[in-house]
Amino acid sequence: MLDLDTSRRQFLKTSGALIVTFTLAARGAQAQVPPWLQRSTAPDEVGSYIVIDANGMVTLYTGKVELGTGVITALTQILAEELSVPFASVTTVQGDTNVTPNQEPTWGSYTVQHGGMQIRRAAATAREKLLDLAAERLNAAKADLAIRDGVVSSRAGGAKISYAQLLDNQDFSIKIDPTAPLKNPKDYTIVGTSVPRLDIPPKIFGKFFYVQDLKLPGMLQARMLHPKAIGAKLLDFDDAACRQIPGYVGAVRKENFLAVVATDEWSAIRASDAISVTWSAWDGLPDESRIFEYVRNAKVERSVVLDSVGDTVEALKGRGTTLQATYEFAMHTHGSIGPSCAVADFRDGRLTVWSPAQDCTILRELLAIMLQLTPDRVRCIYMEGAGCYGRNGADDCSSEAALIAKELGRPVRLQWSRADENGWDPKGPPALLDYRALLDDDRRIAAWESDIYFPERPMNRSGVTLLAAALGGLPAGSSKNIELPVLLGIPYALPNKLTAHLQPQLPIREGWIRAPGRIQATWGNESFIDELADAARVDPFEIRMRNLTDQRGLELLERLRQFAKWEPRGSRSRDSGPLARGRGLSYVKYELVRTYIGIVADVTVDRTTGQIHVDRVWVVHDCGQIINPDGLRNQIEGNVVQSLSRTLIEKVTFNRSAVTSLDWVTYPILTFPGVPEIAIDLIDRPNDVPWGAGEPTTSIVPSAVGNAVFDATGARLRSVPFRPATVLAALSSGSAK
Repeated sequence: MLDLDTSRRQFLKTSGALIVTFTLAARGAQAQVPPWLQRSTAPDEVGSYIVIDANGMVTLYTGKVELGTGVITALTQILAEELSVPFASVTTVQGDTNVTPNQEPTWGSYTVQHGGMQIRRAAATAREKLLDLAAERLNAAKADLAIRDGVVSSRAGGAKISYAQLLDNQDFSIKIDPTAPLKNPKDYTIVGTSVPRLDIPPKIFGKFFYVQDLKLPGMLQARMLHPKAIGAKLLDFDDAACRQIPGYVGAVRKENFLAVVATDEWSAIRASDAISVTWSAWDGLPDESRIFEYVRNAKVERSVVLDSVGDTVEALKGRGTTLQATYEFAMHTHGSIGPSCAVADFRDGRLTVWSPAQDCTILRELLAIMLQLTPDRVRCIYMEGAGCYGRNGADDCSSEAALIAKELGRPVRLQWSRADENGWDPKGPPALLDYRALLDDDRRIAAWESDIYFPERPMNRSGVTLLAAALGGLPAGSSKNIELPVLLGIPYALPNKLTAHLQPQLPIREGWIRAPGRIQATWGNESFIDELADAARVDPFEIRMRNLTDQRGLELLERLRQFAKWEPRGSRSRDSGPLARGRGLSYVKYELVRTYIGIVADVTVDRTTGQIHVDRVWVVHDCGQIINPDGLRNQIEGNVVQSLSRTLIEKVTFNRSAVTSLDWVTYPILTFPGVPEIAIDLIDRPNDVPWGAGEPTTSIVPSAVGNAVFDATGARLRSVPFRPATVLAALSSGSAK
């Protein structure tokens, strides 16, 4: 399985260096590992995921990566449980294109749901194989054997044998058996327990090894000179002043790509300030103050019906009251707390890149195209950065580091600045949503139609051209023609139709952020049903439950109603003073196929300032089988806090040339005083499959807060974010556009 003359056993002798390098290693350890080193990465082979050494220690190889969400802890629990080994005996190698299986990107809340189940099946297959071997060695019936902590023994007592003895340094060179029996959840001792996260202690005590910490022998430091305007051309540069800086090595230019390189980071920073650069003028961006007019009038490349139930055209002709509304969702940046960083090394015609990218496999493919290398000559190794929840600047920074390293033939570390990150990471695009519905004479929803306007290309992970390729005029990976994720529609049983109008992307590079498409669609869906509830004079819980046939969803809503101690809307009068308090409800079955969530938000609105404070958020969450309850709570809390920031504050600003929200002053985010109390009720279904939790709660926060503001003040907010000026305008007019 290994390249050249390297055997599997020789690989395992060096794997300790690999493991610690990718997690908490001493600096520079990876440089000792040959960049051509490989092992089997076939996703249907047990040996691609699991190795057991002579001491019984288990190594899990996974293509899924730790973005700060605790998934590596959960995946380790899944493996340890199904393989019947101690949790402490498992170490993990993640996201290395030469040694880990391709399990698709770490995105979409699929890490546990898909990647975890691949690992569970691999572990179950391995366990059954080991039981077969033990039955032969112990001369016993397989049904009479039991496993505990990686040791197989007869249930009647007597002889026993360890996994390490059974394998005797052999590989798991077998295919994953999709029919291999899984453990009965009633026998779980690891899955379903709140195992402390593996990565938190070293992060707290300053011992964690981030990509920013990696050092290679002879490594240079680089800084980018990105264009002053998005479409500007590099006319000229003069680095004479840079040559006076000790440690300055030189500049790297390729068309509109320009970087300075030095032997130390501070010299590179000084050189980036000292260099004189002339850019052409460019002013091709739309007027930011009229961005939604731009979206409304932009060319539609194609329209796709994403959801259709019944005949809405005919139903809308019926008797009753027609309601219409338009909702807007602003452009957001990822705002990773630490700017992107990557390290690249090009030697002997092979490229190795250490990157915090969500999918090193896609990154490898795009880098190979950009630098005109075959994919087997590119190795991408995941190292944790500052987290992303979407296509932030990690891939682009990695591409720039790779280009510099190839041009110089030396290892290079590229650290982006905050302005690089906020100015050049792909943005979550603006979205516009139109709604029409009919309330019949019995005040029931007779029909519902909605239209959503947003760009198509960012829905594809590889749809964003690597920045180095764009600036350097280099070959770029082509965007695969994949269909939009379907089911952005409503979970309610009534005639409804959702049409997506897909547009070209803005001149600003666009790439999805957490809960792409779903946060925008659910913001509109759950706000509009709240409007219908008010028009029909029906309680928000009642109108949802009246139109819901999914028993699991009904159970969750009833549980939420009790958990939050909900009082029917209208049972109390609105506050008449400067501070108005209200409660808002939002519900979703994520993508209409998985993970049920409902939340109630309690808010206080200051009528004099327009300031909204979210006091408490009540969450009931059903994602099926829970792997790690504490880890799940962490995820939900993170969803709420990040989404509140996007709901109340965040908004990309730009002029006609470039993004202008380049720091935490111009792009503020939620701070600790704005974090609400978060109460969580988890519904565990140990006999069901586990679903994702990284995105779903995100999708219902904006609508819950907006609905709470309406409950408090009678003013309807229809444009995210809910900044004070927007709120004051809504208070003065009774609604906000």
